[in-house]
Amino acid sequence: MIQSFIKKGSFQDSVSLMLISKKLSNLDEVDEVSVMMGTPANKSLLTATGFWSDKFNDATPNDICVAIKTHNDSINVVDLISTQLEDALKNIAQQQQGGSKLLKARRYASATQKLPDANLVLISIAGEYAAELAEQAIDDNKNVMIFSDNVPVNDEIRLKTKASSKDLIVMGPDCGTAIIAGAPLAFANVIPKGNIGVIGASGTGIQEVISQIALLNQGITQAIGLGGRDLSQEVGGISALTALKMLAADEQSQVITFISKPPAESVREKVITAMKLINKPIVALFLGSTIDKVQDENIYFAKTLDQAARLACLLAKVEMAAHALPKVTKQTISGLYTGGTLASEAAMLLAQELHLSINENHDKGIMLDENGHKIIDLGDDFYTVGRPHPMIDPSIREQEISKLGAQKTVGVVLLDLVIGYGANPNPAESIIAGYKAACAQRPSDNPLIAIATITGSQQDPQCRSQQITALTENNIVVMDNLPEAVLLAKKLITPTKSTGSLKTYPLLNHISVINAGLRSFAEDLQSFNVPVVHYQWAPIAGGNQKLAAILKKLN
Repeated sequence: MIQSFIKKGSFQDSVSLMLISKKLSNLDEVDEVSVMMGTPANKSLLTATGFWSDKFNDATPNDICVAIKTHNDSINVVDLISTQLEDALKNIAQQQQGGSKLLKARRYASATQKLPDANLVLISIAGEYAAELAEQAIDDNKNVMIFSDNVPVNDEIRLKTKASSKDLIVMGPDCGTAIIAGAPLAFANVIPKGNIGVIGASGTGIQEVISQIALLNQGITQAIGLGGRDLSQEVGGISALTALKMLAADEQSQVITFISKPPAESVREKVITAMKLINKPIVALFLGSTIDKVQDENIYFAKTLDQAARLACLLAKVEMAAHALPKVTKQTISGLYTGGTLASEAAMLLAQELHLSINENHDKGIMLDENGHKIIDLGDDFYTVGRPHPMIDPSIREQEISKLGAQKTVGVVLLDLVIGYGANPNPAESIIAGYKAACAQRPSDNPLIAIATITGSQQDPQCRSQQITALTENNIVVMDNLPEAVLLAKKLITPTKSTGSLKTYPLLNHISVINAGLRSFAEDLQSFNVPVVHYQWAPIAGGNQKLAAILKKLN
């Protein structure tokens, strides 16, 4: 049995009404209650879910439709639910009046007047009205984020095409997450500032990756949402390509991470081509897609969200270190290791990165020797005849480091430092002495960059942090592991690819928001000191399309 009524002229957002529906449905006197605005889409939903009443034919998009399923004939459930609804609406109004004062506007024009530098409109109104407001914002040269779903794909294509032609971006429809210029938009997390820019066609995918980045003690610059359909065949990745341009031009975003479900193959190729034109490392995760190779030029492919975050953090550390060091373009890399397995791994990694061949014979401890690049295991038997292992007496390596000063084509030396019981009590001292002797033989325009990794713990007799401090105070770079060290070495000797002048996007540096729809989104922005005005949107002319069209022409 369905009983129903309409509350005229009381527009509320969909989330508030969903919460009210749930609360009213918990009353003992009813089986279930549905509370919705009288939009065409909601009327169809009421029909499909078995809540339809002919009374709703007269409801406008500004009216609340209330449908009650009940088997209780002993009380007037309409009066009961009506009273409960009024109380719930009063509570919402009181909550909105409490707390910090929010700047509000009832018309779009008023919102722009109150926040004249607004450059993004955040839309969370009913999907059937979202496209019209989004187009108004784009025509007003504002970027758009559409949280709303149920926006027709043809509208999405039209909006994104228009925005792209004006160097603007449309994030969405159905874009649940973004963090732009530090502003939390819709579903967002508090993440440290860093050098990783994130692009995602998956809201929870973005949230998981940036959360993992934070757990790995790294941070982000931006998190740009696209909406779930952006990489479909129909939409063609319009916003994805814009987002890549935005982060390519953003100096703070030294690493880019791209997340999506499997895109259409033609769109994937288009996105990959755009990525290769960017002079930055990019981690690409196309969830569920088969990975043919783990790396393609500057693109590193991940299989999982966790792996994407770890790759991004590794690359972020490398980029931060590289930006603080001089380039030694077209120079060679030498590795002088005391640990045989460490030398072997360094040779393997360097061979992969520079497309070289490993020395399979390991003659005289040489693990790699090609095109001027050389990795040597100084712990090989050849070097320990009649003398202690270099982990005990590192003087032989100190001598070899010193000799690199005269080898002017060597730009980077890779080193390991192994501490612990049995090892030299202060191996950093020997490395520093050899490095100083080498640098003394070099002119300032031909530096030798030393990159070390440390094997051992803070509790070891030599103390890991004390060894790191000694090295870094003498201009020796310390990386956490061999992949980081080898990637940094490669970065320093590789010529920078010219990308020409790139257009900058002011949105990434400063954001001011017009929020239309869920008030809580505006309150979140305000709590972060983001300039925001809450546009209290409601359907024009009560949802009467003919009258709305006339009013639009008059305006």
